[in-house]
This record gives sequence, structure tokens and C-alpha cells, in this order.
Amino acid sequence: MSAMGRNTLEMIKRAALPALALLIIANFVGYAVVGSNGILSWGDYRRQKAERLVQLSQLQGERDKLAHRAQLLDPRKVDPDYADEMVRRQLGVVAPNEVITSVPD
Repeated sequence: MSAMGRNTLEMIKRAALPALALLIIANFVGYAVVGSNGILSWGDYRRQKAERLVQLSQLQGERDKLAHRAQLLDPRKVDPDYADEMVRRQLGVVAPNEVITSVPD
């Protein structure tokens, strides 16, 4: 083997480890920026958080509405109008000319 070939081979051997280290570092940096938990995904997380907060407030409103209805059906003090409305609706004995209206709380 010539001296030129040996120098080239030695230079490749010496550069292989630093090059591999740079590739590994570049891989980690790439995932930190573009990965699923990277810097660029923060905006998506904020958008999802805003959507979840809207959904949470809707569910809390629904929960409060159901809690109020449960309170109206408390066996110790049943609201007669609400109980009558529920029984008639469940049994299907609402006449065609009757209209059941919900009164806001």
C-alpha cells in the first residue's frame, strides 16, 4: 500500500469517531426541534389546551345542569312540576296539543 493510501486510511479512522458523535448530536437536536415533543410542537399543544378548556367548560355546565335536575328529584323534597314532566315524557302521555317548555334556571 502506498503512503498516500495509508495516510488517507488513518485520517478516515481518526475522523470516524468525531463524525459519529456529530451525527448522534445532530439526531438529538433534530428530535428536540422537530420531534413529537419538540419546540415546533408547542403551538399545537397550546391549541389543544385551548380546545380542551372549552370542552371542559361545556362538560362542567352539563354536570351542573344534571346536578340541578338530580336535586329537583331528591326523594325528601321532589319538585312536583319537574317530576310530572319527567313521568309524562317517559311514559309518552303528553297530548299532541301540549307543549313542554324548559324554564331556564
